[in-house]
Amino acid sequence: MSSNPNSVSESRLELSKWRNLPVILMVIGAIGAGLGLAFGGVKQFGYSWLLAFMFSLSLCLGGWFLVTVHHLFDASWSVPTRRLCEHLACLLAPAMLILFLPIALTAKIIYPWMTLAHPEHELTSKYPLFTMAGFYVTAAVLFAIWWLYSNRLRYWSLRQDETGSVECVRRMRFFSASGVVLFALTLTMAAILFMKGLMSDWYSTMYGVTYFAASIWVTLPTVYVITLILQRTTVLRDLVRENTYYMIGSLFLAFTVFWAYVNFSQYFIIWNANMPEETFWYVLREKGTWDAVGKYVIIFGHFFIPFLMLLRIDFKLKLVTMLPLVAWAWFMHFVDLEFQIMPALHKNTILTPGLLVDAACVLFFVGVLMKVFIISLSRHPLYPLKDPRMSEALGIYVPPHDDLSDAPEGAK
Repeated sequence: MSSNPNSVSESRLELSKWRNLPVILMVIGAIGAGLGLAFGGVKQFGYSWLLAFMFSLSLCLGGWFLVTVHHLFDASWSVPTRRLCEHLACLLAPAMLILFLPIALTAKIIYPWMTLAHPEHELTSKYPLFTMAGFYVTAAVLFAIWWLYSNRLRYWSLRQDETGSVECVRRMRFFSASGVVLFALTLTMAAILFMKGLMSDWYSTMYGVTYFAASIWVTLPTVYVITLILQRTTVLRDLVRENTYYMIGSLFLAFTVFWAYVNFSQYFIIWNANMPEETFWYVLREKGTWDAVGKYVIIFGHFFIPFLMLLRIDFKLKLVTMLPLVAWAWFMHFVDLEFQIMPALHKNTILTPGLLVDAACVLFFVGVLMKVFIISLSRHPLYPLKDPRMSEALGIYVPPHDDLSDAPEGAK
């Protein structure tokens, strides 16, 4: 399939109409974050910035995962959305690396273990990760891996647009096959180092899995709404079929169940073992308003509402149900991260002025990443032009090129 220059120009024109929205979000977020820094102090700002960072990191890692899965399973329904996921993944570096700098600068204030004169046994048993050098070296390695794999996957994808060579497919499959292992390791390490490290003496072997489930869970509806917007305004109107939305919705349902399963499993194992070095994490979150957030808002909002709405096949294809559900997923992911991070700062309640600072930082992150994402979309074709699965994705039968008319009977 060849690119239509008029269609590409039209797509860029339509994308330019969105250029003001990221700036508005950045301005609002910067004002809110600045006020939080001025009146709430560096510690509140650091925690709010960390929450926004982990919120955005989950979307970027989710994009990398979806690209990797596409190549590993050689799916056809995800071909029209592959380029979008590649751009999401490429936000990991340098955009997210730059946004990580405030965390690196305020790490001594955010993480109590960095300033302990005499580390406890629980901390010394986790050397060398929970050391000053271990923190920064690990963070640098994480971003290096994320940059390498996200960049290479998009590089060979764009190269495929030019040449259509099978070598590009092989390269992308190579980076996906090795990348899926590194994805699991780096995501787990990031969740442990940046979030679990707020309470470094806590133990959970499933924490990385819970963050993985939440990351893919929130990325799928994000890809859904981006695809919908681009289909209605750009050249993707001729490429995206109903099956693409159905499959994204089905995966959204699957990860809704998976997220509930791994979170319940973590809670049940810790509750059943009843060891103080593990249970204190949940005991802290059963105080004040955190108890209602964990028992009612997250259980019903993060699981039951999406689960019941996505059970119906037709609901996955109706905008009247999916668009509110997409917004709800973003909100519930924000609440879930509040539950994960903020009890370390606010012991008894979520209802503090810092909640507004958290939201402002998230808006700033979203504005920055949206701006970079739109720039990436406008510079490259919106879809993989010469993907070998494109005809199948469009439901078009292309007869094989090989002429088997003279082949032996057994070879036909």
